[in-house]
Parts: sequence; C-alpha cells; structure tokens
Amino acid sequence: MQSFSLALLFAVYILNPFCIALSSVSPKHTLFDIPVSNNGARCRIIVNKKQLDESEVSISSPAELGGFRSEEYLKVNPQGKVPALKIHETGLCLAESDTCARYLLSTYEGVGPSFQPNNPISNQIARFHDLYLTTIQMCLYKAGPPFGSFHTRQDALKEYSKQLHVIANLFPDHSGPYICGSDVSLADATLFPSIVFASHMYPKFAHHLEGSDFIPDRISRWFQGLIASEDAFRKVYDEMMGALQKWDENGRWDTIWLAGVRDEEPETLFDKIVSGEISATIVKEDDKIMAFKDINPAAPAHVLVIPKDRNGLTRLSKATKEQSEMLGHLMVAAGEIAAAESLGFGNGARIVVNDGSSAGQEVFHLHIHVLGGREFTWPPG
Repeated sequence: MQSFSLALLFAVYILNPFCIALSSVSPKHTLFDIPVSNNGARCRIIVNKKQLDESEVSISSPAELGGFRSEEYLKVNPQGKVPALKIHETGLCLAESDTCARYLLSTYEGVGPSFQPNNPISNQIARFHDLYLTTIQMCLYKAGPPFGSFHTRQDALKEYSKQLHVIANLFPDHSGPYICGSDVSLADATLFPSIVFASHMYPKFAHHLEGSDFIPDRISRWFQGLIASEDAFRKVYDEMMGALQKWDENGRWDTIWLAGVRDEEPETLFDKIVSGEISATIVKEDDKIMAFKDINPAAPAHVLVIPKDRNGLTRLSKATKEQSEMLGHLMVAAGEIAAAESLGFGNGARIVVNDGSSAGQEVFHLHIHVLGGREFTWPPG
C-alpha cells in the first residue's frame, strides 16, 4: 500500500508539480504588510517570536494584489491600508494592527510566548500607543498638515514627545528586558516599531525643538536592549530601517518644513520684543501670538499682531499650508482687537498686511496692522 501511495504521489507530481508545491506551502493565513509599516510590524514581531512558518502565516505585500487601491486588495481591507490578515479557511479578512495582532495571539495561544503576561499595564500601553501616538505620528514624515488633530508640526511633535513620556511613566519597575519584566508582551510588540520611527525621524526636526529628551531615556534603554538581544525584534528593526534608508535616499524629508526646509532668515526687532529684550506696550498675548501698539502710529489706534514664532512667516507670500492655523489665529486676534473700544477703536478698522518692501513692509516677520480711531479712504495710498 505504501509503495502504491508513493508511486501515485510521484505520478501526480510529474503531471502537475505546481499542485504539489501549493499543497505543501499553502498558508493558513496571509498577512498583508510592507517593511516600513510600524503598525503592521507588531504583527510581524508576533509571527517572528512565535516562530510561525509560512505554512501558518505568509507575509505578502498589497502589491501582489495590484496595490493598495486595487479592487482585489480593497476586498481584503476596504481602507486600502496595512496591515490586513486573510484567513484562508473561512475567507474572512481582518484589518487594523490591533485586530490582526489579537487574532494571531488568540489563534496561536499555545505556540511560543503568549504576549499577555499577568499585567494590565501591557494592554494600557498598547491602547495609549494606538490612541495618542499612532494618530499623530504622520508629523514625523508627512509633507504637510493636518497631523491628526494638530495643524502645526511643532505642536504635533511636542504632543508626540509628551505621550512618549506618559507611556514611559507607565513602565513597571523591574530588571527584565521587556516592559513587563521577563515576559514579552503586546506592549513590547506595539511600541517597539514606533520607536524605530521616532529614533530615525525625530533628529531631522530636533534643531527646532527645545529639549533633547524627545524619547525618554527609559524607553531608549528598553529599545536598545531589544535590538541587541532579541532576534525577533532585530529582524523587524532591520526591515524597517532598510525601508527608511530608502526614504532618505529618495529625499523624502528634503522638502518637509523644519526638516529639509527651515527658517534661516536673521532675527528681527519683533523677535526681541517677544523675548522681552525690547519693551513694547502689549495689548494682547497668548501662547501663539502677541499684539502691541505701533511706536509710529498711522492712526489714533494702531496695533501690530505677530506670531511669536515666525516659523518661516517672513512675509505673507511665503506662507504654506504649515502656517494655515497660525494665519487664522492672527486674523481672529486682529478682529478681536478691532472691536476693542478700550484701545481706541470705534465702528470699524482697517486691517492691513504689507507684503514685501515695495508694499511698505519694513520688518520681515509677518505682522498685521490694525488701524482705527479715524475715517479711512479708498483706495489706500
């Protein structure tokens, strides 16, 4: 019987070798992901650490189905993003990193580490990561705003660092290599790839931001320890860094504000007013703008409104989408000042921006003139 079976198998192989090959390696699951994806990387870490071979989980690129927006891939993930997981036995397709990761942990619960130690902090960190880091991480690589709920890159970067510090403060006190001690957890798999991103990308913006602890020391030590000692994590690190280095070679950050493009114009009189080096009669101020009386007024009421951080706004014609929120903030402040009778404004005001020296701009730090207290004619001089 055994010789008959071997003879039959040999005959089938000769007639249709592709069929035999497929039957020997056909995976139970296909994980659709790309090397640079930090969200999909948590699933790859789980696959690596549990040592799941291609008969269990095969990793493929959406390009194999025609790309992210192809009809075939949109059947797998209607959002056209990675990661996504196809379960071949049922045809069910799952999307989003946490969903895919938890499915793998449940399905392969008895294989390798559980990633679910008896410590709720693991799930807390993973949740904080997905709610407060992933939603604004595009500030590290996207060409322009919005960056989640933020409209300036500076604010998003500051918030990203703040949330890293929040997460670092959740790390339990222990001596083990993982966040929760001696047991690898979902928190490790979730946070590690995002620190690959942050450690590579943040230095491109660091010159503009105060402080050198964008990534808390506690997270940095944990991160470097996993790279040095954990093959499953090191493999993902190498995959992601290979892709990020190609981004560098292709000049991805060359045209991104605060990375390849910076405000390199000299400081002006207004910077000294903001710093307090030169005094002024300040009539309105918040964390973004300052308004003060013009020392050479062209009307009984004459106030200048400026951004505290020039951030490239030397003149209005230099504005980009990066400054959209600031421009709106300046105009709202100008409108509030124009309505302030206590400053000498009456029924209306003239609000002016001089753009360039031919238009009368003398200080190349964008400023709005709010003039009132008298009648104005049109056209202006």
